[in-house]
Amino acid sequence: MARCSSSSSSSLFSSLLPRPNPRTVATLLAAASLSLLSYLLAIYTSTSSITSITSSITSTTCFPSSAAADAVPVPVPVPVPVVQLDFLPHHSAAAALPSVPDPDLPRPPRLPFCAPNFTHYCPCHDPARERLFPTLHLQHRERHCPPLPLRCRVPRPPGYRAPPRWPERRDRAWFANAPSKRLSVAKADQNWVRLEGDWLVFPGGGTSFPGGVRSYADQMARMLPLKTGEVRTALDIGCGVASFGGHLLNYKILTMSVAPRDVHEAQVQFALERGLPAMLGVLSIHRLPYPSRSFDMAHCARCLVPWTAHDGLYLLEIDRVLRPGGYWVLSGPPISWRSLYKGWGRTREDLAAEQKAIEDLAKRLCWRKVAEKGTIAVWQKATNHIHCAKKAKMLKSPSFCSGTDSDNAWYEKMELCITPLPKVEVIDDVAGGAVEKWPRRQNAVPPRITTGSIEGMTVEIYNHDNMLWNKRVSHYGAYFNTLAQGNYRNIMDMNAGLGGFAAALLKYPVWVMNVVPAVGTNNTLGIIYERGLIGTYMDWCEAFSTYPRTYDLIHANGIFSLYMDKCDILDILLEMDRILRPEGAAIIRDHADVIWKVERAAEQLSWQSRIVNSEGGPFDPEKLLIVDNSVAALVKQK
Repeated sequence: MARCSSSSSSSLFSSLLPRPNPRTVATLLAAASLSLLSYLLAIYTSTSSITSITSSITSTTCFPSSAAADAVPVPVPVPVPVVQLDFLPHHSAAAALPSVPDPDLPRPPRLPFCAPNFTHYCPCHDPARERLFPTLHLQHRERHCPPLPLRCRVPRPPGYRAPPRWPERRDRAWFANAPSKRLSVAKADQNWVRLEGDWLVFPGGGTSFPGGVRSYADQMARMLPLKTGEVRTALDIGCGVASFGGHLLNYKILTMSVAPRDVHEAQVQFALERGLPAMLGVLSIHRLPYPSRSFDMAHCARCLVPWTAHDGLYLLEIDRVLRPGGYWVLSGPPISWRSLYKGWGRTREDLAAEQKAIEDLAKRLCWRKVAEKGTIAVWQKATNHIHCAKKAKMLKSPSFCSGTDSDNAWYEKMELCITPLPKVEVIDDVAGGAVEKWPRRQNAVPPRITTGSIEGMTVEIYNHDNMLWNKRVSHYGAYFNTLAQGNYRNIMDMNAGLGGFAAALLKYPVWVMNVVPAVGTNNTLGIIYERGLIGTYMDWCEAFSTYPRTYDLIHANGIFSLYMDKCDILDILLEMDRILRPEGAAIIRDHADVIWKVERAAEQLSWQSRIVNSEGGPFDPEKLLIVDNSVAALVKQK
């Protein structure tokens, strides 16, 4: 039976399998022989390299003695063909970088702290350097940066403490953080600031409103539309401690408060300690660092600016930065001089002549006076220049500027001419396009985009940018989840682009200083202002116009790639370190190779940092350097 069964199985398989072809079998045997021969030849030719690799392995610190090496068998690596893979991103910054150094190389030394007298050092607004420049037109108060930056870290003042959370910090700040008593003494009768124990308390007074900013702003709101959303961005010249800008937040108005570093010392520093937007600046000979048609309102409360001097140069600059239909508010002398001249210590004739000169200049700029009550007067800029151009000869108006970019405002001198508005066809049209009222304005496409005035910028690009930044900010929340709690108030975006980062943060109790680098190819700051946001021009090879320790969080998107061949990475990091609070945070976003280099340089600043993936995941060439010094600062403070 067994033999019979075997025979049956054999016949079955014979019926299922094809009969092999002798020629095919011979071909397969020849191929197998050639493969075996190639393998043996490869082993023979690589014997020397294997021996070298084995020797290097046995000599490493993993095996500290020959006995240990004998006790542990060394695996022999299998030789494989070597393929050179290129993982470098092919962009300009990567091409400028050398090969990634060995991570085992010695770490760079930690940078020392500067001398204690540098605690409140502002490199480009240094009183010691002011003496080198003429006082005419207040030129000495402008930016004058040192030729070489310091290679040391600005120290914190003794007793420094983290500021209170917002909104508590609007009303008080730690005296140790800005230890200046001059304003509390010199302006004691005007209620700018009081020193109460360890606190600087800000009761909301000012030279033009010693009784409080609330009643002052409420009076102004009855003279121009502060409550309707028509006014969103404001410029306050000679801001004091920014109490006016602080109160305008109740009207959803974002104010850029500007003042020089003068005898009042720390007024801008006080403003930033309070969590209010402010920067050092002065009307002198250069344009203010903002584009044309930026602000919905400009304000001066006894700011001591000679508005009619130098053929009206300073009022011409205000006209440049005002939006079509924007408002200029002047309070204090010479307004209402008839009833108040005795308290101002000036003659009736002097004040009358000054007010008449201001009124005449405003008419020649085609401004319309809309209100005057008490010490406040309000003018409105024309919405276009159709009538102005026709009446210019009759009014003896300054000529219209020509041949210059009115948005170019980085170290650009002011001009004795009227900045022309974009042309319109109909008298009722708003030059350059009308902006929506706030809050609809935050979701509307800016007129500079809809009118096509920015080359290459489309509505589709703008909308995509907004979606991208909403996604990115959501990803940042994994590392900074206390934005809603008021821990971070003053935020700087070093390379703001279209303002998408700041727009994505509007739901949080923060404000963002949107910086557009002057070395960039795209001037987008005008778009940012049309969105109802604020910002400035800046060259990051220099120091920013602010005091040390004034920003809680810094966002740097692509800034190091942009400046790779312009100035040293370490100098930019030192400036970030100067303006960042000791317990502050930073998000540095760039290509992976640039991030690695920045992280290595940042070690010299003792920052608490780590490299993480972007929202694009591990295969995205962009990486993030997350800096969070809050834990280290807390431990050091304790």
